Amino acid sequence: MENLITDQIQRGVPQDKDIQVPLHPVVFSEVKLTDHFWLPRLRTQKKRTLPFALEKTKAAVENLRKCGAFLRGDKAELPFPHRFVSSDLYKVMEGAAYLLMLDKDDVLEKEMDQIISVIEQAQQEDGYLYVAHTCGVSVQEEMGMRPYDYVVHSHELYNMGHLYEGAVAYYLATGKRNWLDVAEKSAVHINQVFFEGEPNYNDGNPINQAPGHQEIEIGLCKLYSVTGNELYLNMARRFLDFRAVSYKMDPDGEGVMSPEYAQQHQPVSEQVEAVGHAVRAGYMYAGMADVGALMQEGLYDKALDRIWRNLIDTKMHITGGLGAIHGIEGFGDPYDLPNKEAYNETCAAIGNVFFNYRMFLRHRDAAYFDVAEVALFNNALAGVNLAGDRFFYVNPLEADGNLLFNHGNAGRAPWFDCACCPSNIARLMPQVSGYMYASTESEIYFLLYGSNEVELECMQQPVLIQQESNYPFEGDIKITLSMPSDAAFDLKLRIPTWTGSQFLPGELYSYCDDQESAWTIKVNGSLISAPLEKGFAQVSGDWKDGDVIELNLPMPARYSTCISEVQANIDRLAITRGPLVYCAEEIDNTTLIQRYVVSDPADDVDIVTSIMDTKPLAGMTSITIPATILIVDQIEASRLSVIPYFV
Repeated sequence: MENLITDQIQRGVPQDKDIQVPLHPVVFSEVKLTDHFWLPRLRTQKKRTLPFALEKTKAAVENLRKCGAFLRGDKAELPFPHRFVSSDLYKVMEGAAYLLMLDKDDVLEKEMDQIISVIEQAQQEDGYLYVAHTCGVSVQEEMGMRPYDYVVHSHELYNMGHLYEGAVAYYLATGKRNWLDVAEKSAVHINQVFFEGEPNYNDGNPINQAPGHQEIEIGLCKLYSVTGNELYLNMARRFLDFRAVSYKMDPDGEGVMSPEYAQQHQPVSEQVEAVGHAVRAGYMYAGMADVGALMQEGLYDKALDRIWRNLIDTKMHITGGLGAIHGIEGFGDPYDLPNKEAYNETCAAIGNVFFNYRMFLRHRDAAYFDVAEVALFNNALAGVNLAGDRFFYVNPLEADGNLLFNHGNAGRAPWFDCACCPSNIARLMPQVSGYMYASTESEIYFLLYGSNEVELECMQQPVLIQQESNYPFEGDIKITLSMPSDAAFDLKLRIPTWTGSQFLPGELYSYCDDQESAWTIKVNGSLISAPLEKGFAQVSGDWKDGDVIELNLPMPARYSTCISEVQANIDRLAITRGPLVYCAEEIDNTTLIQRYVVSDPADDVDIVTSIMDTKPLAGMTSITIPATILIVDQIEASRLSVIPYFV
């Protein structure tokens, strides 16, 4: 029997907030990838991206080494002043720790131990760790002249957040406490200085300020999760609750000095829209979701729901990109979504993934994961080439040879002076398999599809799941269950928003036609009807060893339009297929892309989807559609070839 999604908008609004039974994410290290999409990227990550990134962050290691020497009395070589170069190193190391969880590597572990030893020696006895202030080489307008004088832009706490995340990951990977001890020592120090008062800092008065760049909140939640020390969770909440309450900057400041830039314009529980720097915002929203979930309270639910609605209705590109505006790297007014001038930082897309995944875990509504998936496939993945050694910082929706903005608009770059995006990619990629499943005692949620194997505990017995799929290029998903004895439980299969009347949840984008894709489910070869709740098809049964479930998500090429409030998209169309946004490039066509016009959505018979066979794009799908070419005073019928935006 055919199943249709009939009301995408309603489904995109979460209803139930009071979840009683815990929903457990399945850790990425428990999922064995066997696919042709993510597994090759993971191999590239190990062989190319990680060694490349470790080489690029050697300057940060050297800075820490000089800081350690300084603390031991050797002041012959001083480090160069920098606010956040160490955070890039910590993110790369976090990615390395994840890879160690997947595949033991004594050489990599030894290199990590050596770097951790350098970090240990750079930490002051009281727990403070920030190279520029420790060694007296600070630049006043960037860092202030004393520790924590200028937390709005110094990145002191931002760096520590990434250190905490890396330290937790390495502890989980190896069981070694060295780096975790550094993190805990730092957190205890920061708690004392910021919330109690410490004679050597701020004249002994508690600083009572929130960090300018959010991140420490996420790191503190991870510290709490692995240690059980409630101090860290309480710190995360206090940093969130101090935002806007004790803000010391000019309330009338502009640009990067405005309260909105760092989401300090209102207390977080009162905020209603996404404003300011997009990466800071995404990290803050993820931290709010973490704190609320770990405290088992709906502390920030109403605020997060308002902000999420504002994002999907007014401020998100169809690629899942956030932060369209250059200069502030952030959000403009509602519907200010330019194409050629779009910023859409790779880190902001990663923040979008983090935020929406956490919102799914909180509310169990697939609409959140639908946003996370689109941001992951189309914007985050666009940040790195297939070889794993060239990167995008910004991700515009239109570009030409005259675009020479920095950060790689004119082509991918090997690295950046501000290298937050490449290092973020280095830690995101190994975690992707952790987005594939979640479970309760009697339910298994299928989230991100792809060939893999995983063993879960369900109904007090192990259940082995083998999934076969060529997702995101094809929508056929085959699931085989193996278990020692029969058991009754529910399978929750995500039916993405893009199978319905629009590509993404929200009011911005809708398909030009009103045809919804007829998805189907078979159990052991027989079609079944499955109820749809919050975007999940529920397949219940008394399962036995060897049962096979087949989900088919049709993937026709679709044309999307945008609401008229977005001036940049008037008379524009977007092409998507499945979860992927497509783009046109001159190299795949016969003339300048700007000369092509696509006047109307084509009939299905005129749209051709092909599997590419030329490396490095072999196995990916391209689409050709009818178009016309404008050449001087002449119009010619033609066809336009488009490929996935992320490549």
